[in-house]
Amino acid sequence: MSPMSRTNEDHTHVQEFFGARAADWDRKFPEDGPAFTAAVGELGVGPGDRVLDAGCGTGRALTPLRAAVGPAGTVLGVDLTERMLAAAREAGRDADGTLLLADVARLPLRDGSLDAVFAAGLIAHLPDPAANLAELARVVRPGGRLALFHPIGRAALAARHGRELTPDDLRAEHNLRPLLSGSGWDMTSYADEDARFLVLAARRP
Repeated sequence: MSPMSRTNEDHTHVQEFFGARAADWDRKFPEDGPAFTAAVGELGVGPGDRVLDAGCGTGRALTPLRAAVGPAGTVLGVDLTERMLAAAREAGRDADGTLLLADVARLPLRDGSLDAVFAAGLIAHLPDPAANLAELARVVRPGGRLALFHPIGRAALAARHGRELTPDDLRAEHNLRPLLSGSGWDMTSYADEDARFLVLAARRP
């Protein structure tokens, strides 16, 4: 199978999986709002910054991101699934950021055009994590920030899905740190707790 056909297959799977769940996504996870707000706070963006919500889904991070960067800042939400973006619009979150139907593996953005990227639940769905994280690094200025977030930790998420954690879990610190390093990022903090998973990294100069 060629890389292109593999990519198309991955895209179709992601679009079908999330498209089928988009309408009920926020109702399924109604308590996640404060966790998103807290994680955005730790990302460390401020007034006037330019930030991307990569794999934004229904846009739950857009409102706290807008609050952090203020009216002079730029907030973009990118997702591969149109139904997720439609749910974000229905929730009124397009008032807080510009929504783009695009692939995080090939972002329609200039090199170094952003100050930060926020990515909730994204890394498990990347078809080529090293290359995809490098693409996120491409669009962030040197010293800019990345947050990889999930509102529950790895163990709780595995239990939700009826599986056990294994040493090859991509989000385990011993796997994620070198993956980020090889993709242009330096991990600055790692938190894997029952109530959240949050990794912060800085774009290498």
